[in-house]
Amino acid sequence: MLRRTFGLHERTVADPGDLPSDLAARAAARLLHTARLDASDIDLLLFAAVSADVREPANAHIVAAKTGLSCPAFDIGNACNGVVNALQVADALIRTGRHRRVLITCGETLTRLSRWELTREHLRTGLTSLTGADVGAALLVEASPVPGITDSVFLANSAGWPAATLYDAHHAPDHPQGLHVDSEALLGSFIDLDAQAAQWLKEQEVDVRALGLVCVHQPSVPFVDTFCARMRIDPAQVIPTFPHIGNAAAATLPLQLAHAVRLRRLAPGDTVALFGLASGASAAVMLMRW
Repeated sequence: MLRRTFGLHERTVADPGDLPSDLAARAAARLLHTARLDASDIDLLLFAAVSADVREPANAHIVAAKTGLSCPAFDIGNACNGVVNALQVADALIRTGRHRRVLITCGETLTRLSRWELTREHLRTGLTSLTGADVGAALLVEASPVPGITDSVFLANSAGWPAATLYDAHHAPDHPQGLHVDSEALLGSFIDLDAQAAQWLKEQEVDVRALGLVCVHQPSVPFVDTFCARMRIDPAQVIPTFPHIGNAAAATLPLQLAHAVRLRRLAPGDTVALFGLASGASAAVMLMRW
């Protein structure tokens, strides 16, 4: 059923003892090692994810402590668009001179939201909970005379928020518990947003079809296919991650960038477009020079 409905074949699952901060901290440590940087070289750490260890304090402090960082740290949350919004914040802070090197981290443990016992009544909105993945990711944004983030636009249709919900059991105990997603309503909440994004790209005189790589949020294969068709994106431009990893939530875009580097589809100087799509609903388009 999961294959037929969503195009999911398998998904990544973290060890039972791993917390979101563990996945984020490991990704951050690997990044620092690859970039040959010390913890003291980072002057701001951001944590952006749907998943979290705690509600108090900011999860960014836990990641910073596990990574040995002593810089300021805070969380950014916007469902699956957390990382692209963190890129927005990092870019703005670097452009104003407040920071020079920002580390963005993400740790998702969405398999733990799986609703294994579903009645026929809740099958339509609960099946999506079985597509979530566990992934850690980290990105480094540095000051440079040549901007890496060249332009972006952020959009919202907040009236669409009921399409996907995960209520807080402590503060909203009378509301449906667990992850509930009405896939049809969620897709519908993006309809005008994708039109606005297409118009913005036209105004920027950007032809997405001319790009070698396009990263798109991937909550399911049909969702990606529909979005690409509406935006006139060639599916060959997108690296599929959903079928064999699952819905990586806020880690989806950095996951695709990592795959692109490994597959040698992304080299210094290349232009890439990031399309962020999140329940709420919110959308983002970010143009980057790698």
